[in-house]
Amino acid sequence: MSITFRLAWRNIWRQPRRTWLTVGALVFSNILLIFLISVQLGTYLMMIDNTLAPLTGHLQVQYEGYKDDQRIHQAVPAVRGLAADIRERLSLETIAARGAAFALTSSEDRTYGVQIIGVEPEFEPRISTLPGLIKEGRFLDDINAPEIVIGAVLARNLRVQLGDELTILGSARDGSFAATVVRIVGIFESGMVELDRSFAEIPLGFFQDTFVMDGAGHTVVINAQNLFSVSTLQQQVQALLPDMEGLVVHDWDDLQPGLRQAIQADLLGAWFMYGVLVILVAFSVLNTQLMSVLERTREFGITMSLGLTSGRLGWLIMLETAMIGLLGLGLGVFLGGLVVYWFTVNGFTYPGLELAAQFNLPDRIYPNLNSISLLVGPCIVFLASLVAAVYPAARVHFLQPVQAMRAA
Repeated sequence: MSITFRLAWRNIWRQPRRTWLTVGALVFSNILLIFLISVQLGTYLMMIDNTLAPLTGHLQVQYEGYKDDQRIHQAVPAVRGLAADIRERLSLETIAARGAAFALTSSEDRTYGVQIIGVEPEFEPRISTLPGLIKEGRFLDDINAPEIVIGAVLARNLRVQLGDELTILGSARDGSFAATVVRIVGIFESGMVELDRSFAEIPLGFFQDTFVMDGAGHTVVINAQNLFSVSTLQQQVQALLPDMEGLVVHDWDDLQPGLRQAIQADLLGAWFMYGVLVILVAFSVLNTQLMSVLERTREFGITMSLGLTSGRLGWLIMLETAMIGLLGLGLGVFLGGLVVYWFTVNGFTYPGLELAAQFNLPDRIYPNLNSISLLVGPCIVFLASLVAAVYPAARVHFLQPVQAMRAA
């Protein structure tokens, strides 16, 4: 076997220029695949974070059934105390309690239906980007104050501005009539029309008094350090919940099921493009190995007439291809890892992306370098190279010694 390896190694360097061109094609494709897959994964992480950041969060503690039927009576008892307890026991500050209700908001001229969110002014900025998107005025600062923050689109629809009063009309948790007057202290602009039109935030304490919540709320929103720790954190939070309360912990996939589906659809399209690249590289390897076989046809005929089996020669061709593929894989992974690592530290941008900073979003893209993005693409290229070598190897396998010597 050692002789076969030595022969294979010597054979691939009989035409060093052709070998290096083939290895170069493999290295380039591997670097490109590593970079594109890493950027794609990094973009998905950024897209998920940006989608969850305004309201959803990574995890939510809710009353069972509230996710599918958001009725005001399906509440979490003592929601502020529960949030504080989880915050203390997990030593995690990115936790906040909320309440939610649907109501009519009226100005002097117009009335619109919106979702009123009761938030903890102290902790809300740690789990949501909305407090950082205030265009006019300020965010809430007193948990019991009769004040409200609304979106820019809702402000235009109601024809109100900073300092004006709004009347809120809705149904309380006990079935009574909830009515109050609040003053606009802030107007936010998220860049998402639906959010700027349909949501408004008031202090949680004032929300509980207005809607007769008796200290209850509807969600405890939790942000993990990163998406990869969400599953572990979900188990920890579930273990901390009191028994017999009917509370459940939903992760972002349960709360935003369409987000994963959109990512899967985009990923399918991207892999089609990657597949075209792999096929082109495979044909490059096929061309190299087929030329190598044709050049050595007489040599193969002579060795077979001396007793060497065609199976050993076919194995030799596959081994030569594997060596070329491994060279391309090793160099591609090393160089691709270096290139992508530099971008994971420094990031990159392109014209127009700087506008994201206006909406409290990252203005640079950072690739996600991990074992999947580093190895999946090069390994597929390596396997495609071996598949491409099957035809040249089969050609040798069915070669007849006399015909081979005459063909030369």
